[in-house]
Amino acid sequence: MTSREDNRDALKILVVDDEEHIRRILQFQLEKNGYIVVTAENGEVALRVVHKEAPDLVILDLMMPKIDGFEVCRRLRSDFQTNQIPIIMLTAKTEEQAMATGIRTGANQYLTKPIEPERLLSAVAEELAKVAG
Repeated sequence: MTSREDNRDALKILVVDDEEHIRRILQFQLEKNGYIVVTAENGEVALRVVHKEAPDLVILDLMMPKIDGFEVCRRLRSDFQTNQIPIIMLTAKTEEQAMATGIRTGANQYLTKPIEPERLLSAVAEELAKVAG
């Protein structure tokens, strides 16, 4: 059994998506695999949460109200407190230009929805391994 209390050494992931059902699905998959998950429903909330919670990784949607994922990524990369946090953009935008912009703004990986849970978990593990070692 893995709960937040039992998992003090677990890595924390911030999931940012304006669609609640997607946040819940991602949270379920990640927690099932031992991660602690915090969520944010838009970019504005995400920027506050990232400073409060200090996540080890951010999974970031692009198309959101208030502040989009590109701008959240730019701001995280320009802040010395957050510029080393791995960012995985997870979005329905499949255009090459959006992908190029995502990588240029600082995303470590750009993945498209819908995504198989195994693919997402593999990307998360890959990025966290880079930070750890």
